[in-house]
Formats: sequence, structure tokens, C-alpha cells
Amino acid sequence: MEIGPYVRRYVEETHAALADPYLAHAIEQIVPVLLAAREADRTIYFFGNGGSASTASHFVVDIGKATIRGDSRRFKCLALVDNVETLTAWANDAVYARVFSEPLATLARAGDVAFGISGSGNSPNVLEAMHVAKRIGLRTIGLTGIGGGKLKGAVEIPVVVPSNSMQHVEDVHLLICHLLTAYLRDEAPAPPGR
Repeated sequence: MEIGPYVRRYVEETHAALADPYLAHAIEQIVPVLLAAREADRTIYFFGNGGSASTASHFVVDIGKATIRGDSRRFKCLALVDNVETLTAWANDAVYARVFSEPLATLARAGDVAFGISGSGNSPNVLEAMHVAKRIGLRTIGLTGIGGGKLKGAVEIPVVVPSNSMQHVEDVHLLICHLLTAYLRDEAPAPPGR
């Protein structure tokens, strides 16, 4: 296939994954949870594998930095994927399925937020983390696609991108990161001072 038609098809398929009303509904559900976490000085934990790990780190940078307003209360965010030493220790000494759940069990407290990202919705370590998050009393949000997988039923707020292409699913996950950040920066009410 020639490059031009391939590019057009890719863009059209990505656009189709964005056109469904699920996106606005998801943002409407997620924003109050994140604002409540900031108001209560709770921590939001982000995690995922591969490209989703990158998106988790990206979320933390964007929401943690771009939403700062003077001396107002800030979002407390942590990407569990960014502590390579802890992640690899759990993977090596236990099982890879516990690389997020064990740090979460150590750090999190009731009222915090677990924000898991899994393109397939079937990543064992993301699912195990959500199991632990629920046991502790965290709010749970999951970004997924390809039908939602097991993550869809394991979280309070599932966001299922309507696509079977991992590339389009990950494209939309990153867009959700930017959309949430922009909304929290531009439209959400300013928080009280610290």
C-alpha cells in the first residue's frame, strides 16, 4: 500500500476510536475523582506495562506539573513504573504479577486512587494491583481497549477505547492524558491553598 492512503486510513481509524460519546462520559466520571483526591490530599498511583508504562509516567508529569496554580494544593501523583529498583526486585524475587500491587500495598491508604492502564485489559500485574487497591479502599480507574478485558470489570471507572488496534488504543490513552490535564488546568475550579 502507498504511504498516503495508509496514513489516511490510520488517521480515520484513530478518529473513529475518538468519535464515540464514551470519551466525554469517561472524562465526566474521572475528573471528580481526581479533584476529590487533590482536595483530600490523597495520592494518585499510575501504572501499566510497555507503552502503557510510558503513558503512566506521562500522566504523572502532566497532571502533577501542568495543573499547578500558584500556592494552591497540588495533585499528588506517583508512577509505580518509575521505581526500577523496586519493580525489578519484586519481579525477580516474587512474580512479575506483583510489581505494582506490592508497592501499592506499602504506600497507599484508603481514599487514594489507583489508575491502571492496559491496552488489552488483561495484564496480570495491573489486575493484581486493582485487587489490592480495592482491598485497601482506593478509588479505581482503568484505561483499556480491545473490548476491555478483565480490567473493565475490575475497576470502578473503566474507559474502554472502542478499537481492536493496540496502536489506536494507546493513541487514545495518551489523548485522554492530555485532555484530562488540559481540563484540570483550564476548567476545574482552583483548589484552596495548602
